[in-house]
Amino acid sequence: MTLASRRTFLATAGLAAFAQQPPVTFRTEVKLVRLLATVKDADGGLVGGLTKDDFRIFDNGVAQELAVFEHHTAQPLSVAIMLDISGSTAKDLKYEVDSLQRFAKALFGSGNEGDQAALFTFNHDVVKLSPFTRRLKRLEDAMKGIKAEAGTSLYDAIELGAVELGRRDGRRVMVIVTDGGDTTSLTSFHKAMEAAHRNDCVIYANLVVPIENDAGRNIGGEHALAQFTGGTGGKVFQPTIGAALDRAFDSILRDLRTQYLVGYYPKNVPLTKNRFHTVKVETKTAGLRVQTRSGYYGDSAP
Repeated sequence: MTLASRRTFLATAGLAAFAQQPPVTFRTEVKLVRLLATVKDADGGLVGGLTKDDFRIFDNGVAQELAVFEHHTAQPLSVAIMLDISGSTAKDLKYEVDSLQRFAKALFGSGNEGDQAALFTFNHDVVKLSPFTRRLKRLEDAMKGIKAEAGTSLYDAIELGAVELGRRDGRRVMVIVTDGGDTTSLTSFHKAMEAAHRNDCVIYANLVVPIENDAGRNIGGEHALAQFTGGTGGKVFQPTIGAALDRAFDSILRDLRTQYLVGYYPKNVPLTKNRFHTVKVETKTAGLRVQTRSGYYGDSAP
Protein backbone atom coordinates (compact mmCIF):
# COMPACT_ATOMS: atom_id res chain seq x y z
CA MET A 1 0.00 0.00 0.00
CA THR A 2 1.60 3.28 -1.10
CA LEU A 3 1.70 6.41 1.04
CA ALA A 4 -1.02 8.04 -1.08
CA SER A 5 -3.31 5.04 -0.92
CA ARG A 6 -2.72 4.74 2.81
CA ARG A 7 -3.88 8.33 3.26
CA THR A 8 -7.02 7.53 1.25
CA PHE A 9 -7.66 4.36 3.26
CA LEU A 10 -7.33 6.18 6.57
CA ALA A 11 -9.64 8.92 5.36
CA THR A 12 -12.37 6.50 4.23
CA ALA A 13 -12.57 2.86 5.35
CA GLY A 14 -10.41 3.27 8.44
CA LEU A 15 -11.69 6.50 9.92
CA ALA A 16 -15.29 5.94 8.83
CA ALA A 17 -15.36 2.86 11.05
CA PHE A 18 -14.72 5.07 14.08
CA ALA A 19 -17.57 7.56 13.57
CA GLN A 20 -19.24 8.53 16.86
CA GLN A 21 -22.73 7.30 17.48
CA PRO A 22 -25.27 9.87 18.71
CA PRO A 23 -25.43 9.90 22.52
CA VAL A 24 -28.45 8.21 24.07
CA THR A 25 -29.58 7.61 27.61
CA PHE A 26 -31.57 4.43 27.00
CA ARG A 27 -32.21 1.93 24.25
CA THR A 28 -34.00 -1.40 24.09
CA GLU A 29 -31.44 -3.13 21.86
CA VAL A 30 -27.73 -3.22 22.69
CA LYS A 31 -24.79 -4.78 20.94
CA LEU A 32 -23.18 -7.92 22.28
CA VAL A 33 -19.84 -7.17 23.90
CA ARG A 34 -17.41 -10.00 23.14
CA LEU A 35 -14.30 -10.52 25.23
CA LEU A 36 -11.47 -12.98 24.72
CA ALA A 37 -10.10 -13.98 28.10
CA THR A 38 -6.99 -15.86 29.17
CA VAL A 39 -6.88 -17.04 32.80
CA LYS A 40 -3.63 -17.60 34.70
CA ASP A 41 -2.80 -18.70 38.21
CA ALA A 42 -0.45 -16.97 40.65
CA ASP A 43 2.56 -18.63 39.02
CA GLY A 44 1.58 -17.54 35.51
CA GLY A 45 0.30 -20.98 34.51
CA LEU A 46 -2.64 -21.17 32.10
CA VAL A 47 -5.96 -22.28 33.58
CA GLY A 48 -8.37 -24.27 31.44
CA GLY A 49 -11.58 -26.08 32.27
CA LEU A 50 -13.46 -23.16 33.83
CA THR A 51 -17.22 -22.91 33.36
CA LYS A 52 -19.60 -20.03 32.76
CA ASP A 53 -20.44 -19.89 36.46
CA ASP A 54 -16.77 -19.25 37.31
CA PHE A 55 -16.78 -15.79 35.67
CA ARG A 56 -18.07 -12.37 36.73
CA ILE A 57 -18.23 -9.30 34.47
CA PHE A 58 -18.66 -5.63 35.36
CA ASP A 59 -19.39 -2.80 32.88
CA ASN A 60 -18.61 0.65 34.32
CA GLY A 61 -18.85 -1.03 37.71
CA VAL A 62 -22.24 -2.69 37.15
CA ALA A 63 -22.46 -6.49 37.27
CA GLN A 64 -23.59 -8.07 33.99
CA GLU A 65 -25.13 -11.41 33.04
CA LEU A 66 -23.09 -13.62 30.73
CA ALA A 67 -24.97 -14.33 27.52
CA VAL A 68 -22.15 -16.13 25.69
CA PHE A 69 -19.53 -18.53 27.00
CA GLU A 70 -17.26 -20.74 24.93
CA HIS A 71 -14.00 -22.57 25.22
CA HIS A 72 -12.52 -20.67 22.35
CA THR A 73 -10.43 -23.38 20.73
CA ALA A 74 -13.64 -24.18 18.82
CA GLN A 75 -13.50 -20.87 16.94
CA PRO A 76 -11.00 -20.11 14.18
CA LEU A 77 -8.14 -17.69 14.59
CA SER A 78 -7.29 -14.87 12.23
CA VAL A 79 -3.75 -13.72 12.97
CA ALA A 80 -2.41 -10.52 11.43
CA ILE A 81 1.39 -10.70 11.59
CA MET A 82 2.87 -7.20 11.59
CA LEU A 83 6.63 -7.14 10.93
CA ASP A 84 8.65 -3.98 11.50
CA ILE A 85 11.10 -3.49 8.61
CA SER A 86 12.31 0.01 9.50
CA GLY A 87 16.00 0.72 9.12
CA SER A 88 16.82 0.03 12.77
CA THR A 89 15.73 -3.63 12.44
CA ALA A 90 18.25 -4.49 9.71
CA LYS A 91 20.71 -6.54 11.75
CA ASP A 92 18.03 -8.74 13.34
CA LEU A 93 15.54 -9.03 10.47
CA LYS A 94 16.71 -12.42 9.15
CA TYR A 95 16.39 -14.01 12.61
CA GLU A 96 12.94 -12.48 13.11
CA VAL A 97 11.74 -13.86 9.76
CA ASP A 98 13.08 -17.32 10.64
CA SER A 99 11.17 -17.29 13.95
CA LEU A 100 8.01 -16.05 12.25
CA GLN A 101 8.13 -18.94 9.81
CA ARG A 102 8.38 -21.40 12.71
CA PHE A 103 5.48 -19.61 14.43
CA ALA A 104 3.30 -19.88 11.32
CA LYS A 105 4.13 -23.57 10.94
CA ALA A 106 3.15 -24.23 14.57
CA LEU A 107 -0.04 -22.17 14.18
CA PHE A 108 -1.20 -24.28 11.24
CA GLY A 109 0.05 -27.52 12.76
CA SER A 110 -2.52 -27.60 15.56
CA GLY A 111 -5.76 -25.93 16.60
CA ASN A 112 -8.70 -25.17 14.35
CA GLU A 113 -8.60 -26.13 10.68
CA GLY A 114 -9.97 -22.68 9.89
CA ASP A 115 -7.04 -20.80 11.45
CA GLN A 116 -5.43 -18.37 9.00
CA ALA A 117 -2.70 -15.75 9.04
CA ALA A 118 -1.83 -12.71 6.95
CA LEU A 119 1.51 -10.92 6.69
CA PHE A 120 2.00 -7.16 6.80
CA THR A 121 5.25 -5.20 6.88
CA PHE A 122 5.63 -1.64 8.04
CA ASN A 123 8.29 1.03 7.85
CA HIS A 124 7.19 4.47 6.58
CA ASP A 125 4.47 2.56 4.68
CA VAL A 126 2.25 -0.39 5.59
CA VAL A 127 2.20 -3.18 3.01
CA LYS A 128 0.10 -6.37 2.97
CA LEU A 129 2.46 -9.02 1.58
CA SER A 130 0.04 -11.92 1.98
CA PRO A 131 -3.74 -12.06 2.51
CA PHE A 132 -5.20 -14.40 5.12
CA THR A 133 -4.26 -17.95 4.21
CA ARG A 134 -3.51 -21.41 5.60
CA ARG A 135 -0.83 -22.03 3.00
CA LEU A 136 2.48 -21.93 4.83
CA LYS A 137 4.45 -21.68 1.61
CA ARG A 138 2.54 -18.57 0.62
CA LEU A 139 3.60 -16.86 3.83
CA GLU A 140 7.17 -18.12 3.51
CA ASP A 141 7.39 -16.85 -0.08
CA ALA A 142 6.03 -13.47 1.03
CA MET A 143 8.85 -13.17 3.57
CA LYS A 144 11.58 -13.62 0.96
CA GLY A 145 13.59 -10.60 -0.07
CA ILE A 146 12.31 -8.30 2.68
CA LYS A 147 14.65 -5.37 3.26
CA ALA A 148 14.86 -3.03 6.23
CA GLU A 149 14.81 0.70 5.57
CA ALA A 150 13.23 4.07 6.46
CA GLY A 151 11.05 5.05 9.42
CA THR A 152 8.44 3.33 11.57
CA SER A 153 4.65 3.69 11.15
CA LEU A 154 3.60 1.46 14.03
CA TYR A 155 0.30 3.24 14.77
CA ASP A 156 -0.71 3.13 11.09
CA ALA A 157 0.09 -0.60 11.03
CA ILE A 158 -2.08 -1.27 14.09
CA GLU A 159 -5.00 0.77 12.73
CA LEU A 160 -4.92 -0.79 9.27
CA GLY A 161 -4.38 -4.30 10.65
CA ALA A 162 -7.32 -3.87 13.04
CA VAL A 163 -9.64 -2.80 10.21
CA GLU A 164 -8.55 -5.83 8.16
CA LEU A 165 -9.14 -8.14 11.13
CA GLY A 166 -12.55 -6.57 11.73
CA ARG A 167 -13.76 -8.13 8.49
CA ARG A 168 -12.96 -11.62 9.77
CA ASP A 169 -15.16 -14.04 11.74
CA GLY A 170 -13.96 -15.77 14.88
CA ARG A 171 -11.03 -14.66 17.01
CA ARG A 172 -8.97 -11.69 15.85
CA VAL A 173 -5.35 -11.48 16.92
CA MET A 174 -2.50 -9.18 15.95
CA VAL A 175 1.12 -10.27 16.49
CA ILE A 176 3.63 -7.44 16.17
CA VAL A 177 7.40 -7.88 15.86
CA THR A 178 9.19 -4.57 16.34
CA ASP A 179 12.05 -2.81 18.07
CA GLY A 180 9.63 -0.19 19.41
CA GLY A 181 8.73 3.38 18.68
CA ASP A 182 6.80 5.26 16.02
CA THR A 183 8.30 7.95 13.82
CA THR A 184 6.23 8.31 10.63
CA SER A 185 2.57 7.40 11.28
CA LEU A 186 -0.24 9.51 9.87
CA THR A 187 -2.64 8.37 12.58
CA SER A 188 -2.34 8.77 16.35
CA PHE A 189 -1.85 6.39 19.26
CA HIS A 190 -5.44 6.98 20.42
CA LYS A 191 -7.00 6.31 17.01
CA ALA A 192 -4.96 3.12 16.64
CA MET A 193 -6.07 1.97 20.09
CA GLU A 194 -9.69 2.77 19.29
CA ALA A 195 -9.42 0.76 16.05
CA ALA A 196 -8.16 -2.25 18.01
CA HIS A 197 -11.02 -2.00 20.50
CA ARG A 198 -13.73 -1.43 17.89
CA ASN A 199 -12.59 -4.46 15.90
CA ASP A 200 -12.18 -6.78 18.91
CA CYS A 201 -8.46 -7.33 18.33
CA VAL A 202 -6.13 -8.86 20.88
CA ILE A 203 -2.59 -7.55 20.40
CA TYR A 204 0.59 -9.42 21.27
CA ALA A 205 4.00 -7.87 20.68
CA ASN A 206 7.53 -9.20 20.57
CA LEU A 207 9.66 -6.18 21.36
CA VAL A 208 13.15 -7.01 20.13
CA VAL A 209 15.16 -4.24 21.76
CA PRO A 210 18.31 -3.39 19.80
CA ILE A 211 19.90 -1.56 22.78
CA GLU A 212 19.93 -3.23 26.20
CA ASN A 213 20.77 -0.21 28.37
CA ASP A 214 18.33 2.67 28.78
CA ALA A 215 20.53 5.19 26.98
CA GLY A 216 19.36 5.44 23.36
CA ARG A 217 16.30 3.21 23.80
CA ASN A 218 12.86 4.39 22.76
CA ILE A 219 11.27 4.02 26.18
CA GLY A 220 8.17 5.95 25.10
CA GLY A 221 7.61 3.50 22.24
CA GLU A 222 8.01 0.55 24.58
CA HIS A 223 5.42 2.01 26.97
CA ALA A 224 3.01 2.52 24.04
CA LEU A 225 3.32 -1.15 23.09
CA ALA A 226 2.62 -2.14 26.69
CA GLN A 227 -0.58 -0.05 26.55
CA PHE A 228 -1.68 -1.58 23.24
CA THR A 229 -1.17 -5.13 24.49
CA GLY A 230 -2.44 -4.67 28.04
CA GLY A 231 -5.49 -2.70 26.90
CA THR A 232 -6.58 -5.36 24.41
CA GLY A 233 -5.94 -8.44 26.55
CA GLY A 234 -2.60 -9.46 25.05
CA LYS A 235 0.96 -9.22 26.29
CA VAL A 236 4.29 -7.71 25.34
CA PHE A 237 7.41 -9.87 25.38
CA GLN A 238 10.98 -8.59 25.32
CA PRO A 239 12.98 -11.51 23.92
CA THR A 240 16.43 -11.57 22.45
CA ILE A 241 16.99 -13.03 19.00
CA GLY A 242 17.10 -16.82 18.61
CA ALA A 243 15.70 -19.29 21.12
CA ALA A 244 14.18 -16.58 23.31
CA LEU A 245 12.17 -15.21 20.39
CA ASP A 246 10.94 -18.73 19.58
CA ARG A 247 9.85 -19.16 23.20
CA ALA A 248 7.93 -15.88 23.06
CA PHE A 249 6.03 -17.08 19.99
CA ASP A 250 5.35 -20.39 21.76
CA SER A 251 3.90 -18.49 24.74
CA ILE A 252 1.57 -16.57 22.43
CA LEU A 253 0.32 -19.81 20.89
CA ARG A 254 -0.33 -21.34 24.31
CA ASP A 255 -2.39 -18.29 25.27
CA LEU A 256 -4.41 -18.53 22.07
CA ARG A 257 -5.12 -22.24 22.55
CA THR A 258 -6.59 -21.72 26.03
CA GLN A 259 -8.72 -18.62 25.52
CA TYR A 260 -12.32 -18.30 26.61
CA LEU A 261 -14.97 -16.24 24.86
CA VAL A 262 -17.31 -14.43 27.22
CA GLY A 263 -20.00 -12.05 26.09
CA TYR A 264 -22.86 -9.99 27.47
CA TYR A 265 -25.50 -7.44 26.47
CA PRO A 266 -24.93 -4.30 28.58
CA LYS A 267 -27.81 -3.60 30.97
CA ASN A 268 -28.37 -0.79 33.46
CA VAL A 269 -24.96 0.70 32.72
CA PRO A 270 -24.65 4.35 33.82
CA LEU A 271 -23.49 6.50 30.91
CA THR A 272 -20.72 9.05 31.36
CA LYS A 273 -19.25 11.70 29.08
CA ASN A 274 -16.61 9.16 28.14
CA ARG A 275 -17.56 6.86 25.25
CA PHE A 276 -15.12 4.26 26.58
CA HIS A 277 -16.78 1.75 28.90
CA THR A 278 -14.44 0.13 31.41
CA VAL A 279 -14.90 -3.64 31.67
CA LYS A 280 -13.60 -5.87 34.43
CA VAL A 281 -13.62 -9.67 34.19
CA GLU A 282 -12.77 -11.82 37.18
CA THR A 283 -13.21 -15.35 38.43
CA LYS A 284 -14.79 -16.48 41.65
CA THR A 285 -11.64 -18.41 42.52
CA ALA A 286 -9.09 -16.46 44.54
CA GLY A 287 -5.61 -16.20 43.05
CA LEU A 288 -6.63 -16.39 39.39
CA ARG A 289 -5.97 -13.47 37.05
CA VAL A 290 -8.03 -12.80 33.93
CA GLN A 291 -6.21 -11.28 30.96
CA THR A 292 -8.67 -9.48 28.65
CA ARG A 293 -9.27 -6.10 27.06
CA SER A 294 -9.93 -3.16 29.33
CA GLY A 295 -13.21 -2.09 27.73
CA TYR A 296 -15.02 -0.99 24.60
CA TYR A 297 -16.37 2.13 22.86
CA GLY A 298 -20.11 2.54 23.27
CA ASP A 299 -22.68 5.16 24.19
CA SER A 300 -21.94 8.28 26.19
CA ALA A 301 -24.15 10.61 28.20
CA PRO A 302 -25.65 13.52 26.20
